[in-house]
Amino acid sequence: MKIKLATAFSGIGAIEQAFKRMRIDHDIIFACDNGDIEIDVDTDKELQTIKNMKTPKEKREYVKAVYKHHSKRKNFVEESYFANYKVVDDNFFYDVKLLDGSDFEGKIDLFVGGSPCQSFSIAGARGGFEDTRGTLFYDYVRLVKEIQPKIFVYENVYGVLTHDHGKTWRTMQNVFKELGYEYKWKVLDAKDYGIPQSRRRLFVIGFKNKEQCMRFSFPEPIELKFTMQDFLLDNCAEGNFQYDEYGRIKLLPGGQIVEKHLSQKLIDYVMSPGTKKFYHEDAKIDLPIARAILSTQGNTHRASVNNYVTTDGNIRALEPRESLRLMGFPDDFIINVSRAQSYKQSGNSIVVDVLMAILKKVLLVMGENRWKE
Repeated sequence: MKIKLATAFSGIGAIEQAFKRMRIDHDIIFACDNGDIEIDVDTDKELQTIKNMKTPKEKREYVKAVYKHHSKRKNFVEESYFANYKVVDDNFFYDVKLLDGSDFEGKIDLFVGGSPCQSFSIAGARGGFEDTRGTLFYDYVRLVKEIQPKIFVYENVYGVLTHDHGKTWRTMQNVFKELGYEYKWKVLDAKDYGIPQSRRRLFVIGFKNKEQCMRFSFPEPIELKFTMQDFLLDNCAEGNFQYDEYGRIKLLPGGQIVEKHLSQKLIDYVMSPGTKKFYHEDAKIDLPIARAILSTQGNTHRASVNNYVTTDGNIRALEPRESLRLMGFPDDFIINVSRAQSYKQSGNSIVVDVLMAILKKVLLVMGENRWKE
């Protein structure tokens, strides 16, 4: 049995990479990501027009034409996605706000995505589905409502729990209940699941089948066997960051010289505590466990925020390949975009190894235990 997978806010395909590393047979029914391209259109009006069209292909081409008309920017996420994954019938869509989920009703086993943390206008005491209109969370749950997947996985920053004094999270919980899904949630940290990065994220797992939800449990933390230094090109050359037959990270011996390093002027800047408006004392580098990988890491941030390492006596920033490794993407992941875009894409992604741990638990309750620990 193939798992039928669909993703929104797909990015560079963290769940797709999890399936690949675990060697689980699956079809990507659709993916959707606009590559952070902003266009000014009446999305409600456009979505109604789209819903009146006959085929997903016609709808997809219409949305691409709308984007082409309103923006000259290239969708670099789409470029990365197509370089690494095969989407059934070329079903890569550009905008969750303009995606008609009813085309895929009852056709999806697992629907995965996240959305930016946004405050909601709470119309009443409860705050529910309609109160989230105008947010990307609304469009994610609208798609769940239209698609009716067997299981959904939703991811967001853990700060959403306290955002707007807790109102945002209370509203989101009410919405999940309105959808008719049983769900469980937990904050998971990448360093507890095999990746040397402090990255805490909220995960919500929803089930149409109540019994499956009752049997589901979040994965327990495992011992961390690697440091950030193990993932550096200096110690693990390009092509040597691989995975074994069970999907576990495998590092082959041999490193390479990385010639890029910071000038003394930049070193003075990144190691400084900052100003009154931006003051951080914790300017450490060469951390064994990386700070959270940033989508803006291509810019020069202070060491209290970004990750810097010392190699061959020089201080440098992480290379794009190293950032991808710290998100759980092995070296067979193709980088076909600029350094800046690659940094952005890795920083926006979900950690693959965390999703692998969740996926094993999800597949267990689905009766699909086809891997070995």
